[in-house]
Amino acid sequence: MFEPEDIREWRDHDVVDVGKKKIGSLEAIYVDTASDLPSFATVTVGMPTKRRLVFVPLVNATVGPDYLKVTVDRKLAKEAPSIDVDGELPAEEEPKIFAHYGMPYQTGAGGERRLGRR
Repeated sequence: MFEPEDIREWRDHDVVDVGKKKIGSLEAIYVDTASDLPSFATVTVGMPTKRRLVFVPLVNATVGPDYLKVTVDRKLAKEAPSIDVDGELPAEEEPKIFAHYGMPYQTGAGGERRLGRR
């Protein structure tokens, strides 16, 4: 796995699924605010005139020479909750992302957000 600080080097690289089918291009990394570890990537998908960013979990993700390989299927990733390419993730949308992938969601003790962009 790469460090979230290295995102500038990995932006626009392909993100592929378990079968190495391209999902889209890496845009940003979101870290879990409790652990400060990479948790999700936003991936640019869609046609040139209708692009959006989908959230893809980074659990057990690996890097190749020119790609980031995630452990979810391309179809599942493309159906994930999304934001506009210049949008921001509203706090109330975070649980939907986790639920889409069957992952548990829990806010911090003070109700703080779970994901922070790097």
